[in-house]
Amino acid sequence: MNILNLDPKSIHKLNTCQEAINYQFKNPELLIAALTHSSGAVTPFFSNERLEFLGDAVLGMLIVEILYHRCKDMMEGQMTQIKSVVVSRVSCSKISKTQGLGKFLFLGKGMEHFKCLPDSLLANVQESIIGAIYLDGGMNAARTYVTNHFEEEIEENIRGTSGQNFKTLLQQYSQQNMHQTPLYVVLDERGPDHNKCFKVCVSLDEINYQGAWGKNKKEAEQRAAHNAYNQIMGLQPPYPSDQQNI
Repeated sequence: MNILNLDPKSIHKLNTCQEAINYQFKNPELLIAALTHSSGAVTPFFSNERLEFLGDAVLGMLIVEILYHRCKDMMEGQMTQIKSVVVSRVSCSKISKTQGLGKFLFLGKGMEHFKCLPDSLLANVQESIIGAIYLDGGMNAARTYVTNHFEEEIEENIRGTSGQNFKTLLQQYSQQNMHQTPLYVVLDERGPDHNKCFKVCVSLDEINYQGAWGKNKKEAEQRAAHNAYNQIMGLQPPYPSDQQNI
């Protein structure tokens, strides 16, 4: 698809899209490619799939760079946890919805009937936009875009990790990467009714992760989520399964 062949309506769509993402392309054909879904492309090489591949790598690198400089008191494991959520399809599709990217896409007739586009498609176009900006303006342009549009996701997840909100982190990761929701199983409980403590484990993808004790179910679930998240990431679970560290 060439910009010279576009009708006025499509040209208006491109101009409005650039306002929405706050970036003006020097080469608008890159934007056309980023917005062209495979269903609306003449051949697969004219769709946004290659730009999506590039944008995914650029986004990952830039988020790592931002976290490295911003989170000076965090170790690699914590930054890995934040990065995995920020670059996830959940986050990318959320940002695309905020920008209204769905209405700017060039879709084939088979896709035009969708009133609500799939989140996966919206996540893909976010990555293809990043890839297009990188090719058009270089890494500095891509860095500015990612910093501006992913700021809320970055800060929200930094706060979540600092506050040990591992139930949220685990749910976001598991829904994105495993297409499942964690199940919290009470393994044991001890003490009188007015002062019970609980042992809980996370069951996910037919795996029971290391359980943890807590002074109440909420604390036990949070600790169990932390154990499970660390194990999934190849890290040591922080809470032992015995009762001595409640």
